[in-house]
Amino acid sequence: MNTFKTLREEAYEANMEIKRKNLAIYTWGNSSAFDPDKGIFAIKPSGVDYDMLTPDSMVLIDLVGNIVEGKLKPSSDTKTHMVLYREFSPLTNRSLRGITHTHSAYAVSWAQAKKPVPVFGTTHADHGTEEVPCTDIMSPEAVKNNYELETGNLIVDTFKKKNLNPGYINMVLVAGHGPFTWGSSAAQSVYNSAVLEEICKMAILTLTLDPYVKQLPEHIIKKHWERKHGKDAYYGQ
Repeated sequence: MNTFKTLREEAYEANMEIKRKNLAIYTWGNSSAFDPDKGIFAIKPSGVDYDMLTPDSMVLIDLVGNIVEGKLKPSSDTKTHMVLYREFSPLTNRSLRGITHTHSAYAVSWAQAKKPVPVFGTTHADHGTEEVPCTDIMSPEAVKNNYELETGNLIVDTFKKKNLNPGYINMVLVAGHGPFTWGSSAAQSVYNSAVLEEICKMAILTLTLDPYVKQLPEHIIKKHWERKHGKDAYYGQ
């Protein structure tokens, strides 16, 4: 099997799913597909409209940022993806194989408000039992140093400070910027982006009805998580 061809195809399909799910417009957003054995990922080229993408236009990058194959410039967010693969892959038993960054409106709204998303209802609880974390705002020094690299470092540091497991919590909001999600494949990372957008939308609508709403009780959160993901899960076929 041609690993590079497969990675390009996976990354291409994930990027097209961003558009299909209305998670970004024009050239915004990007997905990548990662092979932990090769230490290589394929990512969307920078500034190319989704309608112009092909599998061959995906750019292959190694974990120190070198272009392995590709004629186009990789996404401006490439170094963020690189840091997350490098730091989170070992923590997820190398099951992290895809990352997506979007500019979806509701998730970005929470990021711009610099707020984590509480577990208000069972839709959120079906996909995670904890709030969606939000990073601190990036320091002026970090921005000047290497913005995209430091974005990855900021996400990693947030998970360390909050003692969060990236194998369990597969989404984050970068304060003032927007969402990053990851998963066991590039396709799964886009799915998680779509889920995050819907959770953020529901949370905002909930707060408009009741600005003082409390988080869902723990026993309901636990029930909804375990019926889909617990050892005695019974959701689905």
